[in-house]
Amino acid sequence: MTHTRPEQPRTPAREHARAAAADAVRSWGEALVGLSHSLHAEPETALREHRSAAKIADLLTDAGFRVARGVAGLPTALVATYGTGDLVVCLCAEYDALPGIGHACGHNVNGAAAVGAALGLAAVADSIGVTVRLVGTPAEEDVGGKVTLLEAGVFDDAAAAMMVHAAPEDSVGASSYAVGAWDVTYRGAPAHAAVAPWQGVNALDAVTLAHTAVGLLRQQLPPGTLVHDVVLEAGHTVNVIPELARARYEVRARTTGDLADARRRVRACLEAGALATGAGLELVPHGHDFADLRQDPFLTSAYEEAARTLGRNPVARHGEPMASTDMGNVSHVVPSIHPCIGYDTGGALQHTEDFTRYGTGPGADRAVLDGATALARVGVDLATDPVQRGRFLDGVARRRAAAEAG
Repeated sequence: MTHTRPEQPRTPAREHARAAAADAVRSWGEALVGLSHSLHAEPETALREHRSAAKIADLLTDAGFRVARGVAGLPTALVATYGTGDLVVCLCAEYDALPGIGHACGHNVNGAAAVGAALGLAAVADSIGVTVRLVGTPAEEDVGGKVTLLEAGVFDDAAAAMMVHAAPEDSVGASSYAVGAWDVTYRGAPAHAAVAPWQGVNALDAVTLAHTAVGLLRQQLPPGTLVHDVVLEAGHTVNVIPELARARYEVRARTTGDLADARRRVRACLEAGALATGAGLELVPHGHDFADLRQDPFLTSAYEEAARTLGRNPVARHGEPMASTDMGNVSHVVPSIHPCIGYDTGGALQHTEDFTRYGTGPGADRAVLDGATALARVGVDLATDPVQRGRFLDGVARRRAAAEAG
């Protein structure tokens, strides 16, 4: 199924604003590509993105934005604001990297493109009645900074939230898997592995049984439900019965409802490891649960049109799940888009070292500027379409009324 919108009249005001926003992105082009390369050269992992956040904050301060750092108790989060219009458009900038493999998900491209879109919209903010809000969102690859920012009220008055994500191809309209994670600890009792192993309670056995039980469970899980795990610790010397084992489990499903059911079944497997061995079990949620992604049809079609004017041909993936993102939580509250901006990666997929190597190539640099230009144009189209502007502002008013009533 494709989402289309009626062709809107090409009013002089809209065309002028589109052109002015695109010109602004081009004028910042060298700085935006430089930002992308700088983020890539100094990758920082979740909640440690101090230099990355500072680079973005400093650039936007120089551009005249009002910048707040350390927002919502997150030292590496930021909010940069420009304009005073009643239509608040949020651009979400990601900039965390993956341990050991750097920007293997292309967040240097994501972050720089969001900054560019904010700069493009700022150039026309007063003429189209928009407040531009760049939200620096740490820890997307881990605990989900957008969820913390959402709960802190950063998106309360937002009419729309937008970003692009680096990928091997352009696409629009996809969904994502809901996901939740546990930090798992089994506590047993040590014993000499040769002299008196029967006196020990083997935490390694517990985590092994849990891993095996989950492996058997996978056959009975519905399509779209996935379980991943990694053992972080399970003993330190071979001649001592391991008294401690630590692991992390991650469960994905197509919806938040499916996720709750899957977690119940996986939890039973983890409890089985403890029951069979006599080890104690501790389950601690790791970060926030991520909701499935919902992309707004109007914003999606506006982005697709903008991308095509830039010579791109995004694939329509309406409703197809792709990985997981904390943008899903935002999209359940605020009309959102999260299209993929593609460039040549030599066939490499995200979360691999090979993908990282393409993050500062010509294709990635073009993706920064095209993504910024396309998002800025979407903001212009929303602001200058009276029907959609009214619909989005009505949504903000309804959320505000519901919050006041509740």
